[in-house]
This record gives sequence, structure tokens and C-alpha cells, in this order.
Amino acid sequence: MAPGKEKSTYKPLNAYKMTATLKNLYYKLSPTSSSVSVPTLARPGEFSKARTEDGLFPTTNPAVDGDDCLHDCATCTIKFPSKFTIDETEELFGHIKGWSTHLIVATGKTDWVRDVADEKGSIMEAVDRGDVKPSNGKLMLSASNIPVPDHSDHSTSVLLLPSWQYIDNVTAANTPELITNYVNTGPTNTTPLSSASAPAASPESTQPSTEPTSETSSADPSTATTPTIPATIAAPSTLQARPCPHKYLILLCSQKTRDARCGQSAPLLRRELERHLRPLGLYRDMHDERPGGVGIYFISHVGGHKFSANVMVYRRADAVERPKQINARVDGIQQTLEKLKVDDDKGQEVVLDVNKAQEEEGNAEAGQCIWLARIRPEDCENVIKYTVLQGKVVKPKTQLRGGFDRTKQIASW
Repeated sequence: MAPGKEKSTYKPLNAYKMTATLKNLYYKLSPTSSSVSVPTLARPGEFSKARTEDGLFPTTNPAVDGDDCLHDCATCTIKFPSKFTIDETEELFGHIKGWSTHLIVATGKTDWVRDVADEKGSIMEAVDRGDVKPSNGKLMLSASNIPVPDHSDHSTSVLLLPSWQYIDNVTAANTPELITNYVNTGPTNTTPLSSASAPAASPESTQPSTEPTSETSSADPSTATTPTIPATIAAPSTLQARPCPHKYLILLCSQKTRDARCGQSAPLLRRELERHLRPLGLYRDMHDERPGGVGIYFISHVGGHKFSANVMVYRRADAVERPKQINARVDGIQQTLEKLKVDDDKGQEVVLDVNKAQEEEGNAEAGQCIWLARIRPEDCENVIKYTVLQGKVVKPKTQLRGGFDRTKQIASW
């Protein structure tokens, strides 16, 4: 050091943290960040935007849920790699783009080309680049590790949400029919559940009827219009819809070609989630079609990989409205279940019963999607116990990105 010069105390700014700080300040000053946590509906059937985290989904409360909701898993042995670093400073809530429907394509793979729509000959390419587009809002398109059926025509299946339906025999050639007859006519994330049960109008039903009515059926045949014969007869559709048997779905981003952290986190989280689901009898493997339970699937990039791990929890409407029973069929665990006190979001205790058969609720739809981020293995126990089974969020300030609740007619966008 030269004589007369003092040692500098200057420290360079952390640009990454500074960017997050400026973004957070902007979010706080933005008019959209209202302090009103429970908005009111402007008109019946209209969805409102949740302005704060607690305005969308309930937060766990130790007075109701017990002190366990304050602690991460104590028995967790799975850990992320030591160099697994993410953005821990930027605010999460309210900054995802809204979507209307979610199409999850079975590919049997856990990783894909960087943009799944670039996969030549794939369903993803056909949907994204095809001429027929969804008419009911933005479609989120995901490739998944759902197994591909062994069909000679190389067709596959897709899972459509919030319809909660599998559509089988999908090929690149019939994706226009898939969009027209299933996506466009189905419910969206902002369709009120009260009106979702009514069948969507088909293109034919919107045209004036040419069938004779009771008033005209006895008219003079000479004045009747001769029906025209169509030039061509459409071939019968090969697409077949069936309800998804699961009551809950957990979607984990696993696409390492977009971000290595997603490829690392997804398998580890799945193992830990399965560990907590098995004692409850709720675990379902890729080929388990028993009613109820939790399906866990890997999907392609959904955005926000700097907040890895991203976890999307879809809950069927009957689980949101009537969370009465959680049934398990594993021998020797009744005593364990009796010690596990679980309350639903209305304060009613959820019964854990190993002897009761899983209740079949029929063809329901998705009632909620809870989109979490920064999920680590030690969070998995509470994700299952509170978020999946009860629709509550344990760490909304640091882990809730957004979502929707069709029972309350509210969304984060």
C-alpha cells in the first residue's frame, strides 16, 4: 500500500441481488399490489384478481394446524446438491401469466429439446404450429413423462386440464379435432364451477335448427324443404375421452435442457413426495388406475427456473369442496394415521381411514391449481399434508407464485 493511502472499504454491488431489490420495490409501489386481500366479485360469474398471497389460498395457522406447519421435515434424508443455488430474493406472487387450459402430452420421456414445439412430428409441434388455435384463451402446452400407449398408429394420449380428462388416440393429424372438439368446448381455469357442469355448446347447436318442430311437423308436405345431402360424410372420430382417475396431480418441471437444476430437482422431489404418500395409501405409480390418490408427473419448462423447483398442484373440484376422507389401504398404519391430525380449510377434521374404500366421485374437474416455487425436499411433507390435501400454503411469501380457485372465482392474474 502506498504511503498516505488508506485501505479502501468499497464493496462491489451484487448485481443479481440489486436487480431483485429493484423489482421488489417496483412490485410494492405498483397499483396492482393492493392491500385488499379478499376482493369481491364485480358480477356473478366473473373472476377477481387476488392482490396478495393470502387472498388466493389460505395460509397454514399453527393455532389450527399445529406447530408442525412451522417446521420443515425432520426425517428427510434427501438433499439437493450443495451447489444447487436459486434466486431467494425476488418476490414471486402475482407475476405469472394467466392461462386458460393446460394440455399435457404423454411422451414417456423426462427431457426434451429446448422448445418442445420444435420436436419434429410431435403432438407439441402440431398443436403449437397448427392452423387451428384455441378459441377460449391461452393454452399452456407441456410435454410429460406419462407413458405412451403401444399403438400401431403411434398415437398417444393427452391430459386436458381443467377438464380432468385423458384424450386417447391423439396423432399430429387429428390435433385440429382435439382443439376444436375438446379444448374449445371444455371449461377453462376461469369458468365458474357452478356453470361448468352444463355441457358446452357444440358448433352444430349454435346454428338455427332445421329439424321440424311440433308446430310445423304436420304442415303440407309440398311446402316442406327438401333436405340437402352433404357432399361428403365425415369419418368417425378416433379420439376417445376418459376421466383422469386421480384426485390430485403434482407436476414437476424436469427439463434439464432448459435448466440443469430442473433435471436435478424433479427426481429427488418425486422420491420424497412418494415417501410421504405411501403411508396414506395415496401414492399412484405411472400405471396405477385406481380411483383417487395423487398422480406425480414430470413436465417440460413452465418458466421461472431461477426459482426452481417449480411445483404445480392441481386439486379436483370435489377435493376442494368436500374434503371428507383421505383413505389408505396399507396394513399396519392405522395407528400412525390416527396420530396425524389433518384439518381442511373449513376447520373440519379430515378422517384418515385405512378400512374405507376410496370414494369414487365421478367425472369431476380441476377446482384449483396452486403453483409453488423454491420447493426443496424438506418442504415435501408439508406440501402433501397441507397443500395437496387441504389447499393451504405453508410459505406464501416465499413460495407461492400464483394459481386459481374456481370455487371462489379468483385467480392471481
